[in-house]
Order: sequence, then C-alpha cells, then structure tokens
Amino acid sequence: MARSSGLLDTLLTSPTTERYRVGISLLFLLGVWLTVGSFSQGLPNSMLLMAAAVIGGYMAINIGANDVANNVGPAVGSGALSLGAAVIIAAIFEAGGAIIAGGDVVSTIKGGIIDPSSLEDGRAFVWLMTAALLAGALWLNLATWMGAPVSTTHSIVGGVLGAGIAAGGWGIADWAVMGKIAASWVISPVLGGALAALFLFAIKKTVLYRKEVIPAARTFVPWLVAIMAWAFGTYLMIKGVKKIVKVDFLEATLIGLAAAAVVFFIMRTLVGRMASTMENSSAGVNSLFTWPLIFAAALLSFAHGANDVANAIGPLAAINDALSADSVVMSASIPMWVMMVGALGLAVGLMLFGPRLIKTVGSEITELDKTRAFCIALSAALTVILASQLGLPVSSTHIAIGGVFGVGFLREYLKSNYATQLHKIMEHHDPAEQERLKPFLDDFRNASVEEMENLLKQAKKKKQVPLSKSERKRLKKIYREEMVKRSHLVRIAAAWIITVPASAIMAAILFFTLRGLLI
Repeated sequence: MARSSGLLDTLLTSPTTERYRVGISLLFLLGVWLTVGSFSQGLPNSMLLMAAAVIGGYMAINIGANDVANNVGPAVGSGALSLGAAVIIAAIFEAGGAIIAGGDVVSTIKGGIIDPSSLEDGRAFVWLMTAALLAGALWLNLATWMGAPVSTTHSIVGGVLGAGIAAGGWGIADWAVMGKIAASWVISPVLGGALAALFLFAIKKTVLYRKEVIPAARTFVPWLVAIMAWAFGTYLMIKGVKKIVKVDFLEATLIGLAAAAVVFFIMRTLVGRMASTMENSSAGVNSLFTWPLIFAAALLSFAHGANDVANAIGPLAAINDALSADSVVMSASIPMWVMMVGALGLAVGLMLFGPRLIKTVGSEITELDKTRAFCIALSAALTVILASQLGLPVSSTHIAIGGVFGVGFLREYLKSNYATQLHKIMEHHDPAEQERLKPFLDDFRNASVEEMENLLKQAKKKKQVPLSKSERKRLKKIYREEMVKRSHLVRIAAAWIITVPASAIMAAILFFTLRGLLI
C-alpha cells in the first residue's frame, strides 16, 4: 500500500507528466464543449453558451488547482496523509460537496459588488459575466503557476468588478462592499494566524512542556479534539449544508455540541488505550491527531466544494439564464449539467495541478507536524464561525494560510525566547571553563524547541561556562533561523493584494474585446 501511494505521489508531482496533465485538462474541456453542444443545437446563441461552459470548466479546474490546497496541505505536510491519499480524499469530498450541497439557485452578482440594473441589455450582461469568469480563471492559473495560494472568491469578485465598470461605468460598483472585501485581506490572515498560534501555545503549555506527557495527553487531548468536533459540526451546518438545511446559529451550535460529546468519549477511550504503548514525547502526542486531521481535511473539502463551486458555476448559470431570457438576472437556477461542470472541474484541477500548491502550503512555508496542522485546521473552522457571527468578511484561503504563518511565527518566538533565557543563565558562570561550552553549543544548535528547556536546566545544573560577546552574537544568529520562509510570505501577500485589481483589469480588457468581436 505504501509503495503504491509513493508511486502515486511521484506521478502527481513529476515534471515529465506535465504535458499529460495539460492534455487531460484539454480533453475535459473538449468534453464540456461537445456535451453542451449536443443539447444546445438549434437554440439561439448556442455557440456562446458552449464557449461559456468551457470557460466555466476552466475556472473550476483552476479553483481545484489553487484553492483546495488550503484544506489538505497541512495534513500532507504533517504526514497525516500522503499526497496521493489527500488528493483522492479532497477530490471526492470537493465534488460531493458541490453536487450534494451546492444548491439549486445561485446569486449571479457575488456579494452585491455591482448593480447591473444600469446595463443596457441582457447581451451586455452576458459579455460581463463571460469576461469576469475568464479573467478570474486566468488569474488563478497564473497564481498557481507562481505557487501562490489566493482567494478564488476575490478572483471572481475582481472579474465582476472590472467587467462591470467597463460595461456600466464607475457608478455601477458598490464601493462600500469593496471596502469590506479589502479589509478581509488583513482580517482573515490575522484572525486565522492568531487563533492557530493560540491553540498551539495552549497545547505546548498543557501537554508538550509537561515532564509526564502521557497523563497530560490523556487529560487534555480528548477536550481539544472535542472542541474541533464542535467547530466542524457548527461550521458544516452554517456553511457546508446551508443550501440543504436552514438552521440558525443556536441550532448549529447545539448540533456541534452533540458531535463534540460523542467525539470526546470516543477520544478518551482511544487515548486511554494508546497510552500504554505511546511514546512519552511530542512524537507520541502527534500520533493522537492523525485521524482528526484526516477528518478535518475531508470536511473542509466538502464545505469548500459546497461554497466555492459557485465561483465557477455562478457566472455560468447566469449566462445560461440570461441567454434564455435575453435579460439581466440577479439569481439563476443551476441545471444539473452546470453543477457537473463545476464539480468535475474541481476534481480534475485538484488531481492534475493541486499537488504543487499542497506542497507549498504543507511544507514550504514552515515545518508542520500533526499538532501544528491540527491547530491550523481548528483555527480555520473557528475563524469562519466567529467572522460569520460578527459580520466580518473573511476568505477561507487567507484564514488557512494565516494559520500556517501563525504557527511558524510562534515557533520563532519561542525559540528566540529560549535563547534569551540561556544568555541570562550563562552570564553567571565562571569564565575559566570556556572549553566546556563547545559541546553544549553543538547540542543546543541541533535541538528542537521542545528539547531546549531541558538543555537549559542541564546547563544550570552542570554550571556551564558563560558565553563571550562574540559567542553570544553567534548564538543569536542561530536563533534567528527563519522558521517561516520570508520569500513565501512576500510572494503570497503580494498575490493577495493584487488579486482583485489584476482580475479586474483583465476582465475589463476581455469585456471590451468580447463586445468588439460579438457586437
């Protein structure tokens, strides 16, 4: 099984298979073209509908390639899931979420960012939505190629904004709504990062920093996983299945509490059984979070498929209705063929192009273990719940990436804090014993964050020699090791900031091009 999983991982990431991935994508889009063409023959504007369907499929592929990485990346980076297993699970649950809980009707103007009532006719509306859809897809394609996870919602919002301004002028936009969206660039990652760091710090203080890790884990881990069960139960009710079952926040919370109670008793039993064979270290605690992470990846993927498939099929459904009615539509019904284009496109994009972004999120920003990945997944669900109740605009992509950065920066802070403690301890020792310092420094340089506290205690007990000024500077340099890759931080932040403007400019250009070609 492990061998087959490793082979699948190799096939998913091998550069030599790039042309096959592109070829399969083109075959999928050709299939969309032919399928839509088969039932739209004889209908007015059938060629335009076929082209829009292909663009919708292209958008869905890019959503799968870019956005889904946030749901499964931490689980892969921590080793809870292999890359191949993560891709399969995410593809199934993304498509399932889209088909089962994607809804029957979709708002055609995402978030009310423009007022289309000022448009001249339905044809201008069709050009607007086609340009927005294609611009959002092109920007996502570029961001995926650059290795930058960005918000697909912001991509389509920028497309609708740019094409809307091109069609109806600056007055068509609701700039108050756009201001809220811009605020989410800061709100989402800060909330996600703060909550992830807070949970990681709590786990370290209550479990990992204890001398007897196993008893602490038996006490606290069932409660931590129960909190996660409550968060995901509530999250799924208010976000994942909101188009199937309508519940208020109190009802969603009660359902989440019921799930939490069941999970608590299950985890307490499992942890009790595993305690006799579990390693008394952070590695032993890590093993307890494997299955919670797998379930989190699946549930996040389901909720993402249910919510974000609208970014691909919303404009396509709007084009379909607008071509039939020859008028502007504010909400559109979703035919099954439109939903299938979105659902299958998500799965195809994830399986063919998703592994690159999964690796970026899971291992290239900061090193993740299962405990850190658990904190990121928990913060993602809690942030969405908190933001929805406060009416704050947030992006699930920005939340997840913010969580990754949050745990990375906490690790840097803790390591730096330990270095300060070491300096204070060392300054009180006899300078004549400098030769005894070198073995300690060698051990300290290679220590993990969790091992540093023990080394500090040993240093104090054994009366290690003080550090000279130059040695203190050298030690500080060791502790300034980047646990968060600054190059990734800059690239991702830049991509977030320019997502809306970039997709808006492309959409405006495409709108004028389409109008010139089809008028």
